[in-house]
Amino acid sequence: MVTSLSATRLNGDSPALNDSARRLRKPRLLDLFCCAGGAGVGYSQAGFDVVGIDINPQPHYPFQFIQADVLTLDLEFIGLFNAVHASPPCQSYSDLAKRNGNADEWPRLIEPVRDLLVESGLPYIIENVEGAPLRDPVVLCGTMFPPLRVIRHRLFETNFPITAPPHGNHPLVHTFDKRKNHYGKTNEWEDFVQVTGGGNCTLAAARQAMGINWMTKGEINEAIPPAYTRLIGRQLLRHLFGTMSDAVMRRGS
Repeated sequence: MVTSLSATRLNGDSPALNDSARRLRKPRLLDLFCCAGGAGVGYSQAGFDVVGIDINPQPHYPFQFIQADVLTLDLEFIGLFNAVHASPPCQSYSDLAKRNGNADEWPRLIEPVRDLLVESGLPYIIENVEGAPLRDPVVLCGTMFPPLRVIRHRLFETNFPITAPPHGNHPLVHTFDKRKNHYGKTNEWEDFVQVTGGGNCTLAAARQAMGINWMTKGEINEAIPPAYTRLIGRQLLRHLFGTMSDAVMRRGS
Protein backbone atom coordinates (compact mmCIF):
# COMPACT_ATOMS: atom_id res chain seq x y z
CA MET A 1 0.00 0.00 0.00
CA VAL A 2 1.19 3.50 -0.78
CA THR A 3 1.33 5.44 2.49
CA SER A 4 2.65 8.78 1.25
CA LEU A 5 2.51 10.70 -2.00
CA SER A 6 4.56 13.58 -3.26
CA ALA A 7 4.01 15.42 -6.53
CA THR A 8 4.69 12.28 -8.56
CA ARG A 9 3.70 12.63 -12.20
CA LEU A 10 0.20 11.34 -12.80
CA ASN A 11 -0.93 9.90 -16.11
CA GLY A 12 -1.17 12.73 -18.62
CA ASP A 13 1.22 15.07 -16.78
CA SER A 14 4.33 16.05 -18.65
CA PRO A 15 6.99 18.70 -18.06
CA ALA A 16 6.64 19.61 -21.73
CA LEU A 17 2.90 20.26 -21.48
CA ASN A 18 2.52 23.88 -22.57
CA ASP A 19 -0.02 26.39 -21.27
CA SER A 20 -2.32 25.97 -24.30
CA ALA A 21 -2.50 22.20 -23.80
CA ARG A 22 -3.18 22.64 -20.07
CA ARG A 23 -6.09 24.97 -20.83
CA LEU A 24 -7.61 22.51 -23.31
CA ARG A 25 -7.56 19.45 -21.05
CA LYS A 26 -10.31 18.71 -18.59
CA PRO A 27 -9.93 20.22 -15.11
CA ARG A 28 -8.69 17.68 -12.60
CA LEU A 29 -10.51 16.67 -9.44
CA LEU A 30 -8.99 14.69 -6.57
CA ASP A 31 -11.54 12.30 -5.04
CA LEU A 32 -10.48 11.55 -1.43
CA PHE A 33 -11.89 8.57 0.50
CA CYS A 34 -13.24 7.59 -2.90
CA CYS A 35 -14.58 4.09 -2.08
CA ALA A 36 -16.18 2.60 -5.21
CA GLY A 37 -16.68 5.91 -7.00
CA GLY A 38 -20.26 7.16 -6.59
CA ALA A 39 -19.04 10.75 -6.15
CA GLY A 40 -16.26 10.40 -8.72
CA VAL A 41 -18.63 9.30 -11.49
CA GLY A 42 -20.81 12.37 -10.93
CA TYR A 43 -17.82 14.69 -11.26
CA SER A 44 -16.71 12.85 -14.39
CA GLN A 45 -20.19 13.30 -15.88
CA ALA A 46 -19.93 17.02 -15.09
CA GLY A 47 -16.68 17.27 -17.07
CA PHE A 48 -13.77 16.52 -14.70
CA ASP A 49 -10.81 14.21 -15.03
CA VAL A 50 -11.04 12.31 -11.73
CA VAL A 51 -8.36 10.53 -9.68
CA GLY A 52 -9.37 8.57 -6.57
CA ILE A 53 -7.49 8.05 -3.30
CA ASP A 54 -8.46 5.54 -0.62
CA ILE A 55 -6.60 3.71 2.11
CA ASN A 56 -8.31 0.44 1.09
CA PRO A 57 -8.17 -1.32 -2.29
CA GLN A 58 -11.07 -0.27 -4.53
CA PRO A 59 -11.17 -2.78 -7.41
CA HIS A 60 -14.42 -1.36 -8.81
CA TYR A 61 -13.33 2.30 -8.84
CA PRO A 62 -13.87 3.31 -12.50
CA PHE A 63 -11.04 5.90 -12.82
CA GLN A 64 -7.37 6.17 -12.00
CA PHE A 65 -6.93 4.99 -8.43
CA ILE A 66 -4.08 5.39 -5.94
CA GLN A 67 -4.10 3.47 -2.66
CA ALA A 68 -2.85 5.84 0.04
CA ASP A 69 -3.62 7.35 3.43
CA VAL A 70 -5.31 10.70 2.70
CA LEU A 71 -3.80 12.31 5.78
CA THR A 72 -0.28 11.70 4.45
CA LEU A 73 -0.80 13.57 1.16
CA ASP A 74 1.43 16.57 0.71
CA LEU A 75 0.29 19.92 -0.62
CA GLU A 76 2.50 19.72 -3.69
CA PHE A 77 0.67 16.57 -4.80
CA ILE A 78 -2.77 18.04 -4.06
CA GLY A 79 -1.74 21.14 -6.02
CA LEU A 80 -1.64 19.07 -9.22
CA PHE A 81 -5.44 19.25 -9.19
CA ASN A 82 -7.99 22.01 -9.77
CA ALA A 83 -10.39 20.97 -6.98
CA VAL A 84 -10.81 18.37 -4.25
CA HIS A 85 -13.75 16.30 -3.01
CA ALA A 86 -13.54 14.43 0.30
CA SER A 87 -15.94 11.90 1.84
CA PRO A 88 -14.36 11.05 5.22
CA PRO A 89 -15.72 7.94 6.99
CA CYS A 90 -19.15 8.74 8.38
CA GLN A 91 -19.65 6.02 11.02
CA SER A 92 -18.79 8.23 13.99
CA TYR A 93 -21.45 10.76 12.97
CA SER A 94 -24.20 8.30 12.01
CA ASP A 95 -27.52 7.88 13.81
CA LEU A 96 -26.69 4.20 14.34
CA ALA A 97 -23.49 5.03 16.24
CA LYS A 98 -25.35 7.56 18.37
CA ARG A 99 -28.06 5.02 19.20
CA ASN A 100 -25.47 2.37 20.02
CA GLY A 101 -23.36 4.78 22.04
CA ASN A 102 -20.17 3.76 20.22
CA ALA A 103 -19.43 6.85 18.13
CA ASP A 104 -16.00 7.19 19.77
CA GLU A 105 -14.93 3.86 18.30
CA TRP A 106 -14.69 5.43 14.84
CA PRO A 107 -12.22 8.08 13.61
CA ARG A 108 -13.45 11.66 13.37
CA LEU A 109 -11.64 12.95 10.32
CA ILE A 110 -13.66 15.92 9.11
CA GLU A 111 -11.66 18.52 11.04
CA PRO A 112 -8.16 17.38 9.98
CA VAL A 113 -9.33 16.87 6.40
CA ARG A 114 -10.84 20.36 6.35
CA ASP A 115 -7.57 21.81 7.63
CA LEU A 116 -5.69 20.07 4.81
CA LEU A 117 -8.09 21.27 2.13
CA VAL A 118 -8.13 24.86 3.40
CA GLU A 119 -4.34 24.87 3.40
CA SER A 120 -4.32 23.65 -0.22
CA GLY A 121 -6.10 26.82 -1.32
CA LEU A 122 -8.20 24.84 -3.80
CA PRO A 123 -11.98 24.79 -4.19
CA TYR A 124 -13.16 21.89 -2.06
CA ILE A 125 -16.21 19.82 -1.18
CA ILE A 126 -16.61 17.76 1.99
CA GLU A 127 -19.51 15.27 1.99
CA ASN A 128 -20.97 13.47 4.96
CA VAL A 129 -24.13 12.31 6.74
CA GLU A 130 -26.63 14.37 8.68
CA GLY A 131 -25.22 15.13 12.12
CA ALA A 132 -21.65 15.53 10.87
CA PRO A 133 -19.89 18.78 11.91
CA LEU A 134 -19.90 20.45 8.52
CA ARG A 135 -19.96 24.22 8.12
CA ASP A 136 -23.12 25.71 6.52
CA PRO A 137 -23.75 22.54 4.48
CA VAL A 138 -26.20 22.12 1.63
CA VAL A 139 -28.47 19.06 1.91
CA LEU A 140 -29.14 16.90 -1.13
CA CYS A 141 -31.82 14.19 -1.31
CA GLY A 142 -32.87 11.73 -3.99
CA THR A 143 -36.27 13.43 -4.27
CA MET A 144 -34.44 16.39 -5.87
CA PHE A 145 -33.19 14.28 -8.80
CA PRO A 146 -35.82 12.51 -10.89
CA PRO A 147 -35.56 9.69 -11.93
CA LEU A 148 -33.68 8.70 -8.74
CA ARG A 149 -35.82 6.64 -6.36
CA VAL A 150 -33.86 6.79 -3.12
CA ILE A 151 -34.14 8.92 0.01
CA ARG A 152 -30.51 9.49 0.89
CA HIS A 153 -29.75 12.77 2.66
CA ARG A 154 -26.16 13.90 2.38
CA LEU A 155 -24.53 17.13 3.52
CA PHE A 156 -22.03 19.07 1.40
CA GLU A 157 -19.70 21.74 2.75
CA THR A 158 -17.98 23.86 0.09
CA ASN A 159 -15.80 26.96 -0.03
CA PHE A 160 -17.62 28.17 -3.15
CA PRO A 161 -21.36 28.80 -3.58
CA ILE A 162 -23.69 25.95 -4.52
CA THR A 163 -27.47 25.74 -4.64
CA ALA A 164 -29.77 22.74 -4.32
CA PRO A 165 -33.02 21.92 -6.18
CA PRO A 166 -36.32 22.03 -4.25
CA HIS A 167 -36.63 19.27 -1.66
CA GLY A 168 -39.61 17.09 -2.53
CA ASN A 169 -41.91 15.24 -0.16
CA HIS A 170 -40.72 11.82 0.94
CA PRO A 171 -42.90 9.05 -0.52
CA LEU A 172 -43.43 5.58 0.90
CA VAL A 173 -40.36 3.39 0.54
CA HIS A 174 -40.51 -0.21 -0.67
CA THR A 175 -39.99 -2.72 2.11
CA PHE A 176 -39.50 -6.44 2.73
CA ASP A 177 -40.67 -5.95 6.33
CA LYS A 178 -44.06 -7.63 6.79
CA ARG A 179 -44.67 -5.55 9.91
CA LYS A 180 -44.98 -2.37 7.83
CA ASN A 181 -48.52 -1.31 6.87
CA HIS A 182 -47.55 -0.79 3.24
CA TYR A 183 -45.84 -4.17 2.85
CA GLY A 184 -46.87 -5.71 -0.48
CA LYS A 185 -48.34 -2.41 -1.76
CA THR A 186 -45.19 -1.04 -3.42
CA ASN A 187 -42.98 -2.14 -6.30
CA GLU A 188 -39.18 -1.96 -6.00
CA TRP A 189 -38.91 -1.19 -9.73
CA GLU A 190 -41.30 1.77 -9.63
CA ASP A 191 -41.35 3.17 -6.08
CA PHE A 192 -38.65 4.61 -3.85
CA VAL A 193 -36.36 2.11 -2.16
CA GLN A 194 -34.11 2.26 0.88
CA VAL A 195 -30.55 1.37 -0.07
CA THR A 196 -28.95 0.31 3.21
CA GLY A 197 -27.63 -2.78 4.90
CA GLY A 198 -31.15 -3.68 5.98
CA GLY A 199 -32.09 -5.38 2.74
CA ASN A 200 -35.14 -3.30 1.77
CA CYS A 201 -34.74 -4.07 -1.94
CA THR A 202 -32.71 -6.24 -4.29
CA LEU A 203 -29.27 -5.16 -5.50
CA ALA A 204 -30.58 -4.75 -9.07
CA ALA A 205 -33.36 -2.41 -7.90
CA ALA A 206 -30.92 -0.48 -5.71
CA ARG A 207 -28.60 0.03 -8.67
CA GLN A 208 -31.43 1.36 -10.82
CA ALA A 209 -32.75 3.60 -8.05
CA MET A 210 -29.31 5.12 -7.37
CA GLY A 211 -28.13 5.46 -10.98
CA ILE A 212 -25.21 3.10 -10.23
CA ASN A 213 -24.60 -0.08 -12.22
CA TRP A 214 -21.14 -1.28 -11.14
CA MET A 215 -21.16 -1.66 -7.34
CA THR A 216 -21.66 -4.60 -5.03
CA LYS A 217 -24.34 -4.46 -2.31
CA GLY A 218 -21.82 -3.48 0.34
CA GLU A 219 -20.39 -0.71 -1.84
CA ILE A 220 -23.73 0.76 -2.87
CA ASN A 221 -24.93 0.81 0.74
CA GLU A 222 -22.24 3.45 1.45
CA ALA A 223 -22.38 5.34 -1.85
CA ILE A 224 -23.96 8.60 -2.90
CA PRO A 225 -25.78 8.82 -6.24
CA PRO A 226 -23.61 10.32 -8.99
CA ALA A 227 -26.43 12.79 -9.69
CA TYR A 228 -25.51 14.64 -6.48
CA THR A 229 -21.94 15.38 -7.50
CA ARG A 230 -22.88 15.94 -11.14
CA LEU A 231 -24.96 18.88 -9.92
CA ILE A 232 -22.16 20.15 -7.67
CA GLY A 233 -19.54 19.55 -10.36
CA ARG A 234 -21.38 21.71 -12.88
CA GLN A 235 -21.54 24.55 -10.37
CA LEU A 236 -17.86 23.99 -9.53
CA LEU A 237 -16.96 24.30 -13.22
CA ARG A 238 -18.73 27.64 -13.42
CA HIS A 239 -16.81 28.76 -10.33
CA LEU A 240 -13.49 27.55 -11.74
CA PHE A 241 -13.94 29.13 -15.15
CA GLY A 242 -15.04 32.40 -13.56
CA THR A 243 -11.95 32.36 -11.36
CA MET A 244 -9.71 31.61 -14.33
CA SER A 245 -11.30 34.39 -16.40
CA ASP A 246 -10.76 36.86 -13.56
CA ALA A 247 -7.11 35.84 -13.33
CA VAL A 248 -6.60 36.30 -17.08
CA MET A 249 -8.22 39.74 -16.94
CA ARG A 250 -5.99 40.76 -14.02
CA ARG A 251 -2.88 39.66 -15.93
CA GLY A 252 -3.95 41.67 -18.95
CA SER A 253 -4.74 44.85 -17.05
